[in-house]
Amino acid sequence: HAADPDPFVWTELADTYGATGTYGYEPYAVDDSFAPGACVPGIGYRYVNEENVGETDPDKPAALLYENGRNGLRLVAAEWIVKAESGVTRPTLFGQTFQGPENVPGPGSSYTLRAWLYKPNPDGLFSPTHPDVTCP
Repeated sequence: HAADPDPFVWTELADTYGATGTYGYEPYAVDDSFAPGACVPGIGYRYVNEENVGETDPDKPAALLYENGRNGLRLVAAEWIVKAESGVTRPTLFGQTFQGPENVPGPGSSYTLRAWLYKPNPDGLFSPTHPDVTCP
C-alpha cells in the first residue's frame, strides 16, 4: 500500500474538491469546456480542458476522469497536465512529482498528476492508475 500523503496536502486538495465537485454531474464538465475523450483502462474517460493544460493550480485541473457508473458517468479523479516541452522541468503539486511524460490525446507528450479524490485508490491517492477503473 502506498504511503499516505502529508496531512497538509488535504488542505490544498480541499480547493480541488471545491473546484471540481459540481462536475460529478458530467454535463456541467462539458458546459465548462472539458472535452470528452476515449476510455483508457486504469484511468477512465479523460475530459480535457485545453485552457487548464499547463496549470499547477489545485483549482484548475486540466482533466477530469470518469468511469461508467449506475446512472451514467461517475467522476473518479482530477488530473493536471503539463506539456513535456524542451526546457520544461517536471512539475510538482501537493508535494508529488508529476509522472511521465506520456502521450495525452490533445496536448501530446505531457507530465501528468492524478488525484483519485472521488474513488479511493488502493494503490494510493496519487497513483498513476486505478486497478478498479475499467473500460466497457
